[in-house]
Amino acid sequence: MKKRTTLFAALMAGAGLAATLFLLSRTKASPHAGARETRAERSEPGETGLVAGPGRVEPLSEDIKVGSEISGKLKSVLVEEGDHVRRGQVLAILQNADYQAQVASAEADLAKKQADLRKIINGARAQERREALASVHEAQAIMENARAEMERRQRLYRDGAVSREETDRYEREYKVAKARHDEAAQHYALLDDPAREEDRARGEADVALAKAQLDEARARCQKTFISSPIDGVVLRKHHWPGESVTNSSTSSDPVVTLGNQRVLRVRVDIDENDVAKVRLGDRAYVTAAAFGNRKFSGHVVRIGQEMGPKNIRTDEPTERVDKKILETLVQLNDGHELPIGLRVDSFILVSQPSPDSAPRPATR
Repeated sequence: MKKRTTLFAALMAGAGLAATLFLLSRTKASPHAGARETRAERSEPGETGLVAGPGRVEPLSEDIKVGSEISGKLKSVLVEEGDHVRRGQVLAILQNADYQAQVASAEADLAKKQADLRKIINGARAQERREALASVHEAQAIMENARAEMERRQRLYRDGAVSREETDRYEREYKVAKARHDEAAQHYALLDDPAREEDRARGEADVALAKAQLDEARARCQKTFISSPIDGVVLRKHHWPGESVTNSSTSSDPVVTLGNQRVLRVRVDIDENDVAKVRLGDRAYVTAAAFGNRKFSGHVVRIGQEMGPKNIRTDEPTERVDKKILETLVQLNDGHELPIGLRVDSFILVSQPSPDSAPRPATR
């Protein structure tokens, strides 16, 4: 009995010692636990997370669909898909024989109007002036002779040698000769005089109108030449020679699609729940099933200003199509082997905002 009591006392003492040691260990461990908890709370604001969304690869210039400003039939298409083109290079030509004929007609009309203006400015030719002056001299000689005959008849009439009727007839001949002389003199003065201001102004207006009509004809003809607006690459060829195209200002009917592939971008659909997390300059990367585990790095260069419907579908059965998204552009540092239009998975590295930066409620 005494041995049992001693053994029980020893067991109780050991249990008490173990409990004491456990309590001491808890007391000593609690400050470290609190420190770890504090460090975790402080690390949350700087913690880096990912915002994911579907994206599509596009060139720096985006897709530029180049069409015709007028409707017509294609005479030739001078480029193929993959060709590098320069700004201003002719990509295609419409059939334009009628437009070229209009240009030729306008050029001829302008040349005629310019000749008419020169004629007005220069006046009569030198031969015409000399001929008119000779006519003046001839008329003057006839007039002088008629006057001499008239004066002689008047003296004879005063002497009673001739009748009054004969005297009157020579007076009439003199007046006719004088009138013809005056007419010749006026004609010469008209030829020798500089052009009138109103005649010159009318000629200059005719020339200006002809020039405007020529510019208009040339502009219409120039629209039959479809040129590249950028330095880039032909991404797609939509039409071939012999096909008809319509005015692209009234309906979308591109001849070719161009893009500047010097830099590639990815247009990402950011879910409406994540729009507050993304900032300009955030690092990002994209992946594509065709390229395995490769990651193509980049950074955010543009964030949209207006929410809209989804642009890119993942073809997942569970995908929601009624959610709003915000378009974001990620510029890739490399990835030139990615084809334009490839659908990719995009990931943007974002930082959790600090609680101190959160807006405080307004106080009244």
